[in-house]
Amino acid sequence: MIHQSCGLPAWNSSVQEEEIMATHLGSEFPWTGGKRRNCNGNIVTKINAGRITGHGLSRGTQLPGSLLQERDKRAKWHGIPTLLQKLYESSHPNSDLSNTHSLLKVLSSQLSMEAMSFVTEDRKTAQESTFPNTYTFDLFGGVDLLVEILMRPTLTMQKKKPKMNDDLVKDCLSVLYNCCICTEGVTKSLAAREDFVLFLFTLMTNKKTFLQTATLIEDILGVKKEMIQLEGIPNLSGLVQSFDQQQLANFCRILSVTISEPDVGNDDKHTLLAKNAQQKRNASPSRAEVNQVTLLNIPGFIERLCKLATRKVSEATGTSNFLQELEDWYTWLDSALVLDALMQMATEEAEQSSTESSDESSLATSPLRHRLPQSMKIVHEIMYKVEVLYVLCVLLMGRQRNQVHKMLAEFRLIPGLNNLFDKLIWRKYTASNHVVHGQNENCDCSPEISFKIQFLRLLQSFSDHHENKYLLLNCQELNELSAISMKANIPEVDALVNTDRSLVCDGKKGLLTRLLTVMKREPPDSSFRFWQARAVESFLRGATSYADQMFLLKRGLLEHILFCIIDSGCTSRDVLQSYFDLLGELMKFNIDAFKRFNKYVNTEEKFQTFMTQINSSLVDSNMLVRCIVLSLDRFENQTEDVKVMEVLSECCLLSYMARVENRLSFLFRLVNIINVQTLTQENVSCLNTSLVILMLARRRAKLPFYLSALREKEYAEKYPGCLLNNFHNLLRFWQRHYLNKDKDSTCLENSSCIPFSYWKETVSVLLGSDRTSLCAIASYIDEPFLDLDRDLLED
Repeated sequence: MIHQSCGLPAWNSSVQEEEIMATHLGSEFPWTGGKRRNCNGNIVTKINAGRITGHGLSRGTQLPGSLLQERDKRAKWHGIPTLLQKLYESSHPNSDLSNTHSLLKVLSSQLSMEAMSFVTEDRKTAQESTFPNTYTFDLFGGVDLLVEILMRPTLTMQKKKPKMNDDLVKDCLSVLYNCCICTEGVTKSLAAREDFVLFLFTLMTNKKTFLQTATLIEDILGVKKEMIQLEGIPNLSGLVQSFDQQQLANFCRILSVTISEPDVGNDDKHTLLAKNAQQKRNASPSRAEVNQVTLLNIPGFIERLCKLATRKVSEATGTSNFLQELEDWYTWLDSALVLDALMQMATEEAEQSSTESSDESSLATSPLRHRLPQSMKIVHEIMYKVEVLYVLCVLLMGRQRNQVHKMLAEFRLIPGLNNLFDKLIWRKYTASNHVVHGQNENCDCSPEISFKIQFLRLLQSFSDHHENKYLLLNCQELNELSAISMKANIPEVDALVNTDRSLVCDGKKGLLTRLLTVMKREPPDSSFRFWQARAVESFLRGATSYADQMFLLKRGLLEHILFCIIDSGCTSRDVLQSYFDLLGELMKFNIDAFKRFNKYVNTEEKFQTFMTQINSSLVDSNMLVRCIVLSLDRFENQTEDVKVMEVLSECCLLSYMARVENRLSFLFRLVNIINVQTLTQENVSCLNTSLVILMLARRRAKLPFYLSALREKEYAEKYPGCLLNNFHNLLRFWQRHYLNKDKDSTCLENSSCIPFSYWKETVSVLLGSDRTSLCAIASYIDEPFLDLDRDLLED
């Protein structure tokens, strides 16, 4: 680890200054014209100061060679400064660089051992490891020199640019990468050089140097302060179109950094206040959004990604212990790079043409590929697909979502993934008792786990509030939905009628049905349950569809969810929240679902266990509470329906929510567990659920009763004004947040079947300033406690 304050490594911070140069700058140096100058610093300090200020000594190779040799042994430089001097002298503009390459190979061998030790060490201790050779190489200007050598062809005025030897370029890139991973600050300094970063992309046109270039670019972009603009890359469209499928998959690793908003993995943890303020400051599209548009404008880009995501894997027989092999490989496999290096050897050995196959790619026929362990081939393909699915998922969540949706449907992404489901995606059980992994987190999950999670996230993004969700079914299942609607004497939804059946899934089962099958088999402690539930829930989200609900109810989904909540012993809050949300969408307004619920929860013990789970965290379960409240309200207005009345009288869950004291209890807690400063995308649903309870009360002219109950609760708790002032502030924020966001208002209306105009009207009534109004919050706060937190929302 390097101390940022002085630029010296921990391994010899005190000894280095004494050993490297005990001589003060009273010695004679070429750049001083033989004059002696006295300074307090030593050579290391002077080099670092020169590199920061740009004045004086800027690289160690400016020192006399005799001095470097004299101090080499004592400072334990291993001859690196002397080799760098020779490298510098041999790499002048008119040199043929043959001697340069020989010297670089010697240096590379010294540095590669340190890089290898970094890669193979435990990452927790790697940051404390010491890499003296790499540090010395950088200190004496090695990194800057290699950048100069690489970029030299771009500086010539000749029309025909001189071409550097491919092997020299590869070795330069490899040494730079070794320096990046072993010496702190190198990656950041390279990232700060915009000209060099853009230049690296031009090296990707050469297949022989592609892998080394991609590796270095990925490392640099990971630390770059400002996201790179893809439109600034020279001839980006031509570059991408020149890639074969293997290169394109690797390029997706780079693209993932350029199209994702920063900290997207922790999006729920950012307060809505902070996010709204940021949106005000940055009204124009972000760099990530601009980059997404740039990619979508590249001809054939999405089509090729769909082919990569859905291509089959060439599988050999006899892999009886796949999981054990996979685990063995993963102990040393940090990324796709090691596999790519081996695959590159295979490609070179076979000397194949660059013509790619749309199905298996040119890799499938490589001799070395057949000699690699079967699990390695599969992991290689899985790693490619992880990167591709991630890029597709991000694009699906962007502003061009409808354009992306249209292309993914046209290029049959969903049917292709359906055909891979049993053979690759869920071919084996994979243990996943980790924490729930986020979209963009640096976790230690295996390639197989990452692949499954990315697949499930893609399904979630694809289905969420979009009519293309019916592409997850096959023709027979679509007919089943039509039959359900006909039997219930309700019209088919437009999205179902308009679905292009030539684009739906093939085979006996659609993708949604296959997902339900593996979902039921998943162990209780598996984190896959979270993503599986999210993917299925997204299919139900939006305007409630009775046919969609019945399709899933007939496949035993409700009983499976209740088993997980009540009987499985599941304790993961993330998994439980996903099941509460799914259960809410599955049961909303569906009298058959409540009847099935009552049949499964057939004892007081089961019901109490269920309610305990709900009450243990309302942030997690409030969407289900909202569903029950909304459904109860609708059922109570269907008094002429004998079936509804029968379920209303028998269902323990509806009977529980029908008691006003229970609804008030939920309202108290929902308002009390949030405030404006702590509102996030995750818990803002608590505010909306409390509003639903009050809107339904207002419909029945019971709003004053509920507000009076809140006031009584305050005084009972000896905190007069606290609860109502907090709610008042929350509603003021609600107006600011939702009246400017069309998508969120549409979601509220679709999920509740309450017109958004009634939401706005109810909030305005509650925030009324007339203290004589029985429906205004202000009427229930005594004067001394009124507007306790008036300045909370002030800009």
